[in-house]
Amino acid sequence: KTPNNLREKINTLLTFSKLRKIFPKRTKKRGICQQVIYKGNQVNLDNLPILKTWPKDAGKFITTGQVYTKSLDGKKYNLGLYRIQKLSKNKLIMHWQIHKDGAHFFHEYKKANKKMPVSIAIGGDPLYYWCGQAPLPNGIFELLLYGFIRKQNPILVKSITNDVYIPYDVDIVIEGYVAPNEFAIEGPFGDHTGYYTPPEKFPVLTVSAITMKNNPYFTATVVGKPPLEDKYMGWATERIFLPLLKTTTPDLIDYHMPENGCFHNLLVAKILPRYKGHSKQIMHALWGVGQMSFLKHAIFVDENAPDLKDYKNLTKYILNRLTEKSFLITEGIVDQLDHASYEPLVGGKLGIDATGNSVETTIKVLSDKQLLEKVKKLDNNILQLKQYFTDTANPITIIKVKKIKPVKQIFNKLKQLKQFLKIVIFVDDYMNDLNNPYMLIWRITNNVDALYDVWIEEIWGIDATSKSNIDGYNRKWPEDTHCDKGIINDLIKKGIINVDKKFLRKYQIIEETDDKANPKY
Repeated sequence: KTPNNLREKINTLLTFSKLRKIFPKRTKKRGICQQVIYKGNQVNLDNLPILKTWPKDAGKFITTGQVYTKSLDGKKYNLGLYRIQKLSKNKLIMHWQIHKDGAHFFHEYKKANKKMPVSIAIGGDPLYYWCGQAPLPNGIFELLLYGFIRKQNPILVKSITNDVYIPYDVDIVIEGYVAPNEFAIEGPFGDHTGYYTPPEKFPVLTVSAITMKNNPYFTATVVGKPPLEDKYMGWATERIFLPLLKTTTPDLIDYHMPENGCFHNLLVAKILPRYKGHSKQIMHALWGVGQMSFLKHAIFVDENAPDLKDYKNLTKYILNRLTEKSFLITEGIVDQLDHASYEPLVGGKLGIDATGNSVETTIKVLSDKQLLEKVKKLDNNILQLKQYFTDTANPITIIKVKKIKPVKQIFNKLKQLKQFLKIVIFVDDYMNDLNNPYMLIWRITNNVDALYDVWIEEIWGIDATSKSNIDGYNRKWPEDTHCDKGIINDLIKKGIINVDKKFLRKYQIIEETDDKANPKY
């Protein structure tokens, strides 16, 4: 809008004055990250304390590497946050997921048959790290967000052996080039989904220099089953980007991504529905926005719903408003780390419209014992069950099965009990405690491809079991991440951690060793 009077002109000047501080500034001086320089034969990644965090990881991984890249024409810059596997003393494997800007830049260089310069920064202001994972639109340099938040220009210096610029005050910089045709098998790696991602070919970085401060800090994080450190970054992203989402979906009041949904697996949103189908319109809008496009399951409530973090009352509110018309199942892109999709990178999405008036219950509630007796008569592969929210219109029944056949066959039998069942969720008999809803939500939201695993029929079913060829699933199902029991005991003895069996059991930190829901110690 063009300013029309002196007051508006002054306000416009003030706005531009503030905005000028968001842009990165380059200096010709050496950065404090370049006080110590190793080049050529001096390069040795073994001198860095790179961690192997899970027993079945393929090797050591840099987990807080700020990856700085630029487009082939030099007009675009990117700061990304990717895991990086150490291959040798001077080679790293870059886990550039196909949807990320770093991967897009690499394909430009590959097509031109040119080496791609890359610099990886470690340490410095923690905000650099957070900006690297911020869901900004394609082509927006993440350090602009740093300047906006800090209200000061990020100061950049040129790398020693390539022309990539990095923040002057980081602790360590690993410089190098990615050849257009050099790839290596990366992984497995225990990632933030709580599963090991499978081995796959990714580009290789040849290190040309390592620079650092005189007394550098090497930062790292551990990802795996929730709750872990990355939840705090997720919560910050959630709050900071709410106003941005509201610009494209103005009737969005608030949203929340529960930590045990691993952020991209589950979202609950509060909206102001104005007309029939409005919530489904917003579902499609969110699934088309940046990293929201990876979202698998989204539940929408209206402005009268409880607080989005009041999980118990919110769940009751949702269950009291569901009908067959509440569900939207569609297909779209999914995160490259998603293992449940029957086809890599593409999978089902489930939207649930829980806005509007409450509905009446249509089933008769039995005790868990009575219901278990009835379902076992129909199929003896059913082992246990537990009902949740039986005081709502649509109770949830979690059923644990010994899986030797497709779960849909069991589900079809259970339709005979539609007077006692409404929402039925199946899990298998591996590491699933029916009395632990926190980890059940983690398991269920991870293991579902809505195109294949959600059935809206006389009763509503969800197959959250591990999949195999008996399901028509032809990928390799990944393993859970688990800590080594000896390491846990050693950390407890040294006083580094203070946890008990109840804690280890709740978060499934150690693998179970018997047929029960809980592990032995």
